Amino acid sequence: MSFSRNLGKLLSWQVNNEFSRYTYSYSSNFTHEAYGGRHTVTLLPGDGVGPELIGHVKEVIRFSGAPIDFETINLDADHGDEDYLSHAMLAIKRNGVALKAPIETKQGSKSKNVELRTKLDLFANIIHIKSIPGIATRHHDIDIHIIRENTEGEYSNLEHESVPGVVENLKIITAEKSTRIAKFAFDYAVKHNRRKVTAIHKANIMKLGDGLFLECCTNMSKLYPAIEFEGMIVDNCSMQMVSKPQQFDVMVMPNLYGNIIGNLGAGLIGGPGIVSGMNLGDQFAIFETGTRNSGRSIQGKNIANPAAMLLASSQMLDHLGLKDHGKLIRESVKKVISEEKIHTPDLGGQATTLQVVQAIVKDIKEKTQQCLCLYILGYRSN
Repeated sequence: MSFSRNLGKLLSWQVNNEFSRYTYSYSSNFTHEAYGGRHTVTLLPGDGVGPELIGHVKEVIRFSGAPIDFETINLDADHGDEDYLSHAMLAIKRNGVALKAPIETKQGSKSKNVELRTKLDLFANIIHIKSIPGIATRHHDIDIHIIRENTEGEYSNLEHESVPGVVENLKIITAEKSTRIAKFAFDYAVKHNRRKVTAIHKANIMKLGDGLFLECCTNMSKLYPAIEFEGMIVDNCSMQMVSKPQQFDVMVMPNLYGNIIGNLGAGLIGGPGIVSGMNLGDQFAIFETGTRNSGRSIQGKNIANPAAMLLASSQMLDHLGLKDHGKLIRESVKKVISEEKIHTPDLGGQATTLQVVQAIVKDIKEKTQQCLCLYILGYRSN
């Protein structure tokens, strides 16, 4: 057996046994070819603190030993015309996977974030809202998976001014896409051993649009009798999230509600700096921060929390089948936050971005060095 395969097995053993208490990973059914044993990932540095955080992510992935090459595409507020978007789309289609920082939308222009999701048909956005030990929050023991329909609803970009001073904005809800995201949510619940799915809606007022979404979820629930199902009006959901969030398990909802509830959930466990997100379709996937905040106000100050982008990269590695490397990064991030309590200002600490990254790299190097020593000892004993 080769050195790299032995080292990989040792790394897997150590991470699984020593740090399993934090483990969370998403196992997809997607397959992406690796040429020469390496994967190429499209990298979109975006705006605000995105480019500096992406730089740190590349360094951490390098120290993890993950066989990843990046194809960097400049798609941001200043490089956002159709040519740049087409270039980014082609790169993602070619590579299958992208790691993306938030892209700002200028007043009067279309959102490139939305265009990527709709044109690539990344219909499911998933963020995991889970309490992390070591972060001071009002609520504890939160563990919620928020699944958001990503391609229609209020984000359909269908609006016009019918007469001066009167704007019509069309919210599109279809049975096809509502059924698709409902099935995804129930399949996700089964796959991850979750007990309940809650559909969020406003069918008491939007009786046709949200009524259709709720009907599709209700019909789908009948095919999964082992999973508890409930519907909840979005305003009540908001109150329940801040009063008793532990009642929720898997939540599924239309586009706009997913944006709002997802941001609310991130605030419950420490803020946008620690929540990652993934956008999945049948063919492609984009991994990013969970709340899509560019952090323009703290750009260049070396105080942005790198955890969310690093956790997104670990989910990306899981998706590519590099689960040992993904787990290594994820557990090092959470060890630095939970045990070493090295926190950036958003979590009440004084550490800089660079100090957090250095602590994570140090932990990764210690783990891989221990694996190397174990390999050498095993080799000599043979």
